[in-house]
Amino acid sequence: MPIPDFQSLMLPVLRDLSHGERSGQETIDALAKEFALSEEDLAQRLPSGKQTTFTNRIAWAKSHLKGAGLVESPRRGLYRLTDRGRKVLQEDPPRLSIGYLSQFPEYVAFRQGPSATEEKSPTKTAFETSGSIEARTPDDLLEDGYRQLRTALIAEIRERIALMPPSAFEQLVVDLLLAMGYGGPQEDSGLVVGKGGDEGIDGLIKEDRLGLETIYVQAKRWQFGVGRPEIQRFAGALQGQRARKGVFITTSSFTREAQSYAATIQTTIVLVDGAQLAELMIDHGVGVTPVKQYEIKRIDSDYFILE
Repeated sequence: MPIPDFQSLMLPVLRDLSHGERSGQETIDALAKEFALSEEDLAQRLPSGKQTTFTNRIAWAKSHLKGAGLVESPRRGLYRLTDRGRKVLQEDPPRLSIGYLSQFPEYVAFRQGPSATEEKSPTKTAFETSGSIEARTPDDLLEDGYRQLRTALIAEIRERIALMPPSAFEQLVVDLLLAMGYGGPQEDSGLVVGKGGDEGIDGLIKEDRLGLETIYVQAKRWQFGVGRPEIQRFAGALQGQRARKGVFITTSSFTREAQSYAATIQTTIVLVDGAQLAELMIDHGVGVTPVKQYEIKRIDSDYFILE
């Protein structure tokens, strides 16, 4: 089933803490069982890859409950109910949410932050849109924004590549492979062969000074899918060079027949389509430049340990 949003987890977290002091893992295990989450669900991670989605949302649920004075953390890694939290459970609300917690002045202050100098009604934040309460956490919002910017950048890169002359595209492909760490220390570790190449080979990457290990490259700036015949011809060119490694990069895509053929032959041929090409360019800084960086910081629990 879909992983619940952090507001849907507030009441289950509060109920779990009614059993006494609970560690973070105990709550995670209990709620995973309550929501019948699969191993695949529990393994799902935020796009950053640094934390699982379920763990992140439980942490945000606890943060808001703590801001409202319903739970407290007496020791590192442990949470328990406050008197207010027990009273809320006795009232047996059908659901807890940002709207429900806003009845508590401490929670209003929690949401407004330390810069608030006068009493005022809660303003709409990224959690609330069009009169309804948004289910995403700040982490979700950051990740969604990053994803949108990255998707737009991928589309723009592909548009720019489509306007490049073939020779410039071949150079781009070689530059990318070098940026990814392929090639040796010598100055000519990456070469564009182009029209003078042998049987359609557009570039080569020398992984050592003597050229004993060489990656052969074919680059196709096409608008239609690359089929099996093109991969077969590239495989033949590699055999003619007695080569074991090849990379076939296209601005379009590969047919299933092409992918199946490349996966079954003895020679290693890696296929890179247009979307993956743009992704790799972003990840390795080819044709893109940083515009703005944000540093997200969290509390250092070890610093605040009292002996």
